Amino acid sequence: MTEYEDDLDETLEDLPEGPSKSQIKRDKHALQALAERMAGMPRHELERLNLSEATWAAIDETPRIKDLRARKRHWKRIANLLEREEMHAVRVLVDEADVREREETARHHALERWRERLIAEGDAAVTEFVDDCPSVDRQQLRALVRKAKKDSERGKPDAPRKLFRFLREAMEHDAL
Repeated sequence: MTEYEDDLDETLEDLPEGPSKSQIKRDKHALQALAERMAGMPRHELERLNLSEATWAAIDETPRIKDLRARKRHWKRIANLLEREEMHAVRVLVDEADVREREETARHHALERWRERLIAEGDAAVTEFVDDCPSVDRQQLRALVRKAKKDSERGKPDAPRKLFRFLREAMEHDAL
């Protein structure tokens, strides 16, 4: 064996077995993002987790912290506390919340598309919407569409908003 090979073997033996510094840093940042996401979730959802008292205290303290730099330090503190928690349950909870949020966003966009179609196309779109939601009051829907069309042309947002709320209620009623 040459001297170079001996030095290489010694160097390889001295390398740590664990994750790299970069990986550790990425994991810390991911935990901080998770902490920030959890702090924004409703308490009743978080109560499904078996969090320690220290973690609960840190989460409860979040609303009173207004300064941006202090808030960033706070996310780091919660992330350090989360490292000691059962992370599988936390990740499942956050993933479920993300799925619900995406579904709600998709429903909202679908309602917006219906509203725009109803205002643009009139009775043809009303007939199609009634086919999708048979329990809807057709006369009230037509009246709201006419009013929304007039208000949209004038730049007033009131009637289109009322139409949106009516469509949301109709779709929720038919979903039951």
